[in-house]
Amino acid sequence: MSVVDKTEQLQPTEPPLITGNQTFGTVTEHISKLAERKTTLTWLAAFSLAGSVALVLLGSIGYLVYEGVGIWGLNVPVAWGWAIVNFVFWVGIGHAGTLISAILFLFRQKWRTSINRFAEAMTLFAVICALVFPGIHVGRIWVVYWIFPLPNQMDMWPNFRSPLLWDVFAVSIYFTCSLVFWYTGLIPDLATLRDRAKTKIRKFVLGIFSLGWRGGNRQWKHYELAYLILAGVSTPLVLSVHSVVSTDFAVSIVPGWHTTIFPPYFVAGAIFSGFAMVMTLGIITRKIFHLEHFITNQHLEKMNKIMLLTGMMVGYSYGCEFFIAWYSGNAYEQFTFINRAFGPYAWAYWIMISCNVLIPQMFWFKRLRTSIPVMFVASIFINVGMWFERFVIVMSLARDYLPSSWDYYSPSLWDILTFVGSFGLFFTLFLLFLRFLPVVAMFEVKGVLPQADPHHEEGPH
Repeated sequence: MSVVDKTEQLQPTEPPLITGNQTFGTVTEHISKLAERKTTLTWLAAFSLAGSVALVLLGSIGYLVYEGVGIWGLNVPVAWGWAIVNFVFWVGIGHAGTLISAILFLFRQKWRTSINRFAEAMTLFAVICALVFPGIHVGRIWVVYWIFPLPNQMDMWPNFRSPLLWDVFAVSIYFTCSLVFWYTGLIPDLATLRDRAKTKIRKFVLGIFSLGWRGGNRQWKHYELAYLILAGVSTPLVLSVHSVVSTDFAVSIVPGWHTTIFPPYFVAGAIFSGFAMVMTLGIITRKIFHLEHFITNQHLEKMNKIMLLTGMMVGYSYGCEFFIAWYSGNAYEQFTFINRAFGPYAWAYWIMISCNVLIPQMFWFKRLRTSIPVMFVASIFINVGMWFERFVIVMSLARDYLPSSWDYYSPSLWDILTFVGSFGLFFTLFLLFLRFLPVVAMFEVKGVLPQADPHHEEGPH
């Protein structure tokens, strides 16, 4: 045995990303059948439930248009309520998909291949839910087109200095790029489903959306170049979109908001909450569709490590905020952060700290970060904590410069129904995706199989 062989034997090897001795054929068969099989009663029941909750959102919006924003719990100091909290929450949820797809692709992280497809879909659906809230919280929804760069009937242009307009540009561009990136990744798999289709209608529809894909050498060459360009375009959006969203707060003079730490703080929090949602949905999807060989513990463990890292970044940001408030000597800033921890919203603040700072520390221990029940429950708590983070930030309005204007904000029933209804919309769209499209990127999974290595040897000589 040579020295090189001995060295290779001594080096620790990671477990395979895809287990179960999969081949190109078994990958195609298993993933394609999920989209080809008949609709199950379980799916119909879940879709009916999600659709019913989505109708609650439509009903809440309808009543809001009829009655006005007075149905919400808004008051004089807290002019921003749950609408802006939910907007920032959903935009944050949508960050993990583009991160997994674009940034990890550029860094050639092969473990992204099994989770990138539904993470990208989750991004699109979360951004759709987010876009609902800027439209309805402006009050007069029938003139919402004023936020676009179009002259209105009074020949006035929108105020381009308004953060609301920045959100329109940032989130719409993010959604467009994410949609194109997601659809581009689907094309080879749609062609596979087209070739397996047994009905003329299905073959015709899939033939349109697969854009004449045949898998030729030139097609793969152009495809990989296009995918690389889209990944490069999408990567800065991960940083820029939530930075722009954070400036909704940072450009104001409200104590606790007017700070330069908000952009990196919001980006880290968005990735943190986004990965938590990917974890929640991934574990459920993995169990229901029997994808344990494709979404393995190795994938889940790596996501837990990223959540541990971003959770520590979020905790560091919390500490920085308190330090800068003390170091600045600004009495209003100091009061704001003391009030967050010990004021009327202290219960929300400590829920945020517990969920976002303390719970991720469990992932230091391998036994806990590889335990499916632990990571599932932790991912839910993290998303709860990240919602409360946005709530605590917005509640800085409740106590501003003038004690005479202080008031306590409480959400109304319609605030709650609108928020719950947005989850109905999200899960309705996600269930449609699970039913009709490949939940795992087949061609990318095949690329990480041992058979894809040109130097792979099937057996002994």
